[in-house]
Amino acid sequence: MIKKIIGLALGLLAGTAAGTEAKTAKQPISTVEPPYWWVGMANDTLQLMIKGPDMAQATFSVNYPGVSIAEQVSLDSPNYKFLYLTVSSDAKPGKVALDYKVGGKSFSYPYELKARDRRAEEYRGFDASDVLYLLMPDRFAKGMPDSDKLYEGLTHPVRPDRKNPNGRHGGDMRGIRQHLDYLDSLGVTALWVCPVLENDMPGGSYHGYATTNYYRIDPRFGSNEEWQLLIEEAHKRGLKVVMDMIFNHSGSSHPWMEDAPSADWFNHPDATEMTNYRLTTVHDPYVSDYDLDHTVNGWFVPSMPDLNQRNPHLMRYLTQNSIWWIESSKIDGIRMDTYPYADMKGMASWAKDVLAEYPNFNIVGECWYGNEAGSAFWQSGSKINPVDTHLPTVMDFFFILNGRKAFNDQTNPWSGLNAVYDHLANDFLFPDPQKILTFLDNHDTDRFLAELPEDLGAWKQAQAFLLTSRGIPQIYYGTELLMNGSKEGSDGYVRLDFPGGFPGDETSAFTRDGRTDLQNEAWDFLSKILHWRRGEANEVIAKGSLKHFMPQNGMYVYQRKLGDKEVIVLLNGNDAPNEVSMERTLEILPYGRRLHDVVSGEDVSIEKNMTFSPRQIMILQNF
Repeated sequence: MIKKIIGLALGLLAGTAAGTEAKTAKQPISTVEPPYWWVGMANDTLQLMIKGPDMAQATFSVNYPGVSIAEQVSLDSPNYKFLYLTVSSDAKPGKVALDYKVGGKSFSYPYELKARDRRAEEYRGFDASDVLYLLMPDRFAKGMPDSDKLYEGLTHPVRPDRKNPNGRHGGDMRGIRQHLDYLDSLGVTALWVCPVLENDMPGGSYHGYATTNYYRIDPRFGSNEEWQLLIEEAHKRGLKVVMDMIFNHSGSSHPWMEDAPSADWFNHPDATEMTNYRLTTVHDPYVSDYDLDHTVNGWFVPSMPDLNQRNPHLMRYLTQNSIWWIESSKIDGIRMDTYPYADMKGMASWAKDVLAEYPNFNIVGECWYGNEAGSAFWQSGSKINPVDTHLPTVMDFFFILNGRKAFNDQTNPWSGLNAVYDHLANDFLFPDPQKILTFLDNHDTDRFLAELPEDLGAWKQAQAFLLTSRGIPQIYYGTELLMNGSKEGSDGYVRLDFPGGFPGDETSAFTRDGRTDLQNEAWDFLSKILHWRRGEANEVIAKGSLKHFMPQNGMYVYQRKLGDKEVIVLLNGNDAPNEVSMERTLEILPYGRRLHDVVSGEDVSIEKNMTFSPRQIMILQNF
């Protein structure tokens, strides 16, 4: 009997030892995404995408106070498990042991839940009080020295070639960080940074729009820590940071292309269907299934496969990815690429979930339409869309298509500044016109300036309007230097390197001495209006009402008003002196009224008839 008891005890001890040995064996889990999470989030459900050999067959258990398993999901691939955890409000930070069995063996994976170091309401978002400065990291400035470390873990370690307009040029986040004082001195208040996540693509994908890892900064731009440091240093200067994201598609070199969690992870996975780029199909009441499918489910280009946002596990993955970057790096906003090309309801749920976590946050969706109705359709609360998109801000592409003529050609009384007037007259379509992102050019379009101008009159008027009208203005990097050109033949021609941002550059436009006289004239004008806008005029421009007068004889007048504060802008769109009767504007500019002109720095008295010099701009204020 005693021998039997001893034998049983030894057997139990051996079993315990075997279990311990199994749990310390080589971990079959290769990745868990997100890599860590936080306690105290508004949504108590956490999805973990767990990848490893035969992980679909694994069974998990958790023994951690406040954390329980809600669901374990296996899809088509044998190598993924989706583990849904409930993280209750009383859960504490710590390492959660994810115990699991697979292949007859037992293992444990330590998963970290962190404490939040910022309250949700502290995430400020961006709004009409801001001016965004859009820059492309690869083309702005280089701060890190070349080394093999920049290419670690990349299958396609494409290196810089500045002679190739479509190649990588070597700019990075440290380069941006080293020039934050320049951006602050210019007077902008926020940076919109083109995508910085890993783009491990054969062509290099310097622009960043073909993601191959949603949780890793591309090492050629820096690291996750470099990204966090850039935002931290920007915040010290009062600059916000908007992160560019792409959920419509990934890059064709993403590991999902070799092993997708499910057969419906991508739309048209055989890569035979491209989008038709016809966004009207999304709101066309007569649309065919074929046309709509080719808009929202076709691949954007052959190197950018279309993700299926109707798959709930993918949509939860993407939503958590956004929240993870907000919480981990403290970004102030998101610009979502190719918004209407993705599934409308899927993206609506994404926006709703993000804003539930961060009520003061802002998201702008790229909705590229040549008309006001198409853009307005996508803004949250639209009366012409049966689906509430929950998307606060949309983009105004009118000036991309019409800006040059609007501010340069006054020969036709129905074009020129009248086109601007008519465009704003359609703001009744938008639930919130102040949440429209306005811009004259960006990284996907021709520059506003076709070539270097001899005179800055029309350019200054365009910038003055951008910074004093309704909406959230965005300036494309190099605008202050009169960067110009067309993307015909190569997108790289409108994504030129910032002079002085790279080793070996002959001149540096970051300094006054490195700019030409004409560039300094442009820089000074833009900086003056920017500083005025973010200073004493900020509230009236950001929140004030707008009243405008139909342009006549090339003269456009509009008022921004908030309480007893006013800003009144007068633009003479003619290349010649213009004598104007001021009778039409008596309701805001009575004769004899004196106001201060921000542009000239002088006081102006309103008279019955006034003569304006060629392309003259007045920005009058009463405070």
